[in-house]
Amino acid sequence: MIRIGIFGYGNLGRGVEAAIKQNDDMELVAVFSRRDPSTVKINTEGVTVCHVDEVASYKDKIDVMILCGGSATDLPVQTPQMAKHFNVIDSFDTHARIPEHFAAVDKEAKASGKVAVISVGWDPGMFSLNRLYGEAILPEGSSYTFWGKGVSQGHSDAIRRIDGVIDARQYTIPVPEALDKVRSGQNPELTTRQKHTRECFVVAEEGADLARIENEIKTMPNYFADYDTTVNFISMQELQRDHSGIPHGGFVIRSGKTGNGNSHIIEYSLKLDSNPEFTSSVLVAYARAAYRLNSEGAKGCKSVLDIAPSYLSSKSAEQLRKELL
Repeated sequence: MIRIGIFGYGNLGRGVEAAIKQNDDMELVAVFSRRDPSTVKINTEGVTVCHVDEVASYKDKIDVMILCGGSATDLPVQTPQMAKHFNVIDSFDTHARIPEHFAAVDKEAKASGKVAVISVGWDPGMFSLNRLYGEAILPEGSSYTFWGKGVSQGHSDAIRRIDGVIDARQYTIPVPEALDKVRSGQNPELTTRQKHTRECFVVAEEGADLARIENEIKTMPNYFADYDTTVNFISMQELQRDHSGIPHGGFVIRSGKTGNGNSHIIEYSLKLDSNPEFTSSVLVAYARAAYRLNSEGAKGCKSVLDIAPSYLSSKSAEQLRKELL
């Protein structure tokens, strides 16, 4: 059995807990939270809830630690720290900062002899793989990624970190005209702003400076500054009534030509009822890969682009060749 720890117990942590129950070769050992453990109720009987300060004492009891914090401030600190003691998986999704995050985590994982897999999920993650496959197969062409319509966990979390914000949901919405042009094979050159819009629903503290909050959202680098963004201030009752779900999805499209000038379009799409539950399922599959790689002597940081697909499956290589190849 692969012994799993969950570091952080929000939407993502609960999703990881549910995903572990679907994998017969895994068991949940402990959940770590910044909250008082006595106030954290989990859904797995017999599993200990610990404060994050106790994590080092589980160094020899956990094979893979799945980190479920946010990309804005949690993971840049937590993933390198945890890689000193455990094989780790995270879902760091600030695309522009992935190289520096990789370098920081790689340094610690190599020093400890552990495997760390960063930026695991559906984008970055599954979409990253499909971008690579498309470019490799159709080297002459253009790649396009569209997200949504759906709730972005990372962007919603970034808004919640703003002073004066109680809660928030952020929707990423593809621009229909841009999507139609790509699917028709026109290979348009599209700016970030031409591909998506962002819509935010924000619950602010009473008396908060709404103009300041809106400005901080719209000018936030790596999140909103490059998009046409609408900010709506609503009540907590409205947020809970109209925005309680966390759906998402999107498309990766490669449009290109082969050697004799024939045109081809590769499209991969996802439609997700629950963004965190799907992301959690990807995290758990890559936890298996990290465990296997480390068992073979690998160490250091990896991305989904570095890991062979067979490492994700609980089936043997012989089964995979027979059933899927």
